[in-house]
Amino acid sequence: MIIEDIMVRDVITLKKDATLQEAIDLVKQKNIRHIPIVNDEQKLIGLITDVDIRSATPSIFHINEFKEDLQKPVSDFMITDIYTAHPLDFVEEVAFVFYEQKISCMPVISEDKLIGIVTETDLLHTYVELTGTNQPASQIEIKVINKPGTLSEIAEVIKLHNSNVNSIFIYPFKEDPSYKVLVLRIQTMNPLRIIQKLNMAGYEVLWPTIPESYL
Repeated sequence: MIIEDIMVRDVITLKKDATLQEAIDLVKQKNIRHIPIVNDEQKLIGLITDVDIRSATPSIFHINEFKEDLQKPVSDFMITDIYTAHPLDFVEEVAFVFYEQKISCMPVISEDKLIGIVTETDLLHTYVELTGTNQPASQIEIKVINKPGTLSEIAEVIKLHNSNVNSIFIYPFKEDPSYKVLVLRIQTMNPLRIIQKLNMAGYEVLWPTIPESYL
């Protein structure tokens, strides 16, 4: 999946001479947390977030003393060192940048112009869809040897029970790098028979744990 599949295209922006008060009003009205700052050619020149706005906004106890601060331009508060994405970037790679740099959004740039934005909420929603957790299913976690053909063997067991797989994830088995943990979300509300067949085939099912009396 690539960024253009999940980015918000209708981006709410401001110009650099917009006031802090305008940014405050926009965040409240549109229920957003990030406002890209662009020039007349729609080129990205800065970014202001709800955190920047809160930091710059006078305390409610001193609002009358610092009213002039609300009329200062957003260019006084915006950040200019911005991580950006391209619409053809892979979602996984962009998510890694979010994690590494501890950022909450990325403007999307194409041909030097702002065409979209991706936030941590967009990435989380995408993760939910990719893992299939937004659909009724049973999750099975299987410890497998890291060798070719294992996935097809397990898929054959599931096929024999006329069940579909919503999603598959694989992660390393911490205690032994020669093994992997295969996480399957299967379209069945009772995976007992599948687990029984997997055990009979020699696979170790880590989750769910089934009492031996049922196996």
